[in-house]
Amino acid sequence: MAWIVLFVSAALETVWATALGESDGFTRPGPTLVFAVTIVISLVAFGYVLKHIPISTAYAVWTGTGAALTVLWGMATGAEPVTVLRVLFIAGIVGCVVGLKLVPARPVAEPAAPPAKATDLRG
Repeated sequence: MAWIVLFVSAALETVWATALGESDGFTRPGPTLVFAVTIVISLVAFGYVLKHIPISTAYAVWTGTGAALTVLWGMATGAEPVTVLRVLFIAGIVGCVVGLKLVPARPVAEPAAPPAKATDLRG
């Protein structure tokens, strides 16, 4: 379930990043409202994810997926040029995200207890 929430949160990152760009410095109410609502939902969802997936993996997947989707959205709407190299690099990001999902994470070890204080036996 956490992985599904992570990808939904990353998709919402694409929405809020796009809305931020469309807000024209927060002067346009519609995109500004979309930005505000989606960034809150995205970050709350990401906070949930961090209870279940290590931060290093979750953050890499979140930012990579969000970046790839944002560029793909830009390409789909004509705001970004579509080139073979851009598509290959986006595919590389997607491949890395898939790899992080497929590689099993080791459980996080509990921190070691601090050493006991030495007792002065000199009397």
